[in-house]
Amino acid sequence: MEILSHLWAFVLHFVDIVLHLDQYLAVLVAQYGTWIYAILFLIIFCETGLVVTPFLPGDSLLFVAGGLAATGGMDIHLLVLVLFVAAVLGDNLNFWIGRKIGPRVFQWEQSRFFNRQGFDRTHAFFERHGGKTIVIARFLPLVRTFAPFVAGVAQMDARRFLLLNVGGGALWIVSLTYAGYFFANIPVIKNNLSLFIVGIILVSLLPVFLAWLQARGEKQAG
Repeated sequence: MEILSHLWAFVLHFVDIVLHLDQYLAVLVAQYGTWIYAILFLIIFCETGLVVTPFLPGDSLLFVAGGLAATGGMDIHLLVLVLFVAAVLGDNLNFWIGRKIGPRVFQWEQSRFFNRQGFDRTHAFFERHGGKTIVIARFLPLVRTFAPFVAGVAQMDARRFLLLNVGGGALWIVSLTYAGYFFANIPVIKNNLSLFIVGIILVSLLPVFLAWLQARGEKQAG
């Protein structure tokens, strides 16, 4: 019971961080100065590079970080460069881990550290859409973390993956970070940023939900 209590407290704290990311990130900028680039690099690198950390904030973090850069907290161009490198290196690491592990992953069961359902859904998505999954997945939470891993397991050509990785990473980082830079401080958005972050999360999850509905419909029809 105590473990569940601690787990619930952690979940609530994490949700609070995500919903008030602007406040937490502003504190980090004030406390760590230029080290904030390294902190954000690490978050994006882990979120894209490790299949055990799909829960880390991605889209909302980019938008909020761009907004803070607009207030002078960070250099927007350096921020975009750092996050782009983190996203590309993270996906690349994830790809080679999957390539090294190979088909053995299909024998893994759901566990505390491995989201089997997330892997299976991403694998089905990859089977349906092929290489373009690497680009599309950049904008899909959970799928974003598993897509390069699945591509590695499927033994996708490394040079083709790298090209899609760089292109998708650039599109994801540049679009959301600069969107935050230009729009996050507009009064109506800034005063309702928590709701806007929830909106970003819901919009990001919508394709995953639609794919799930489609797969469920096909399964029932079959």
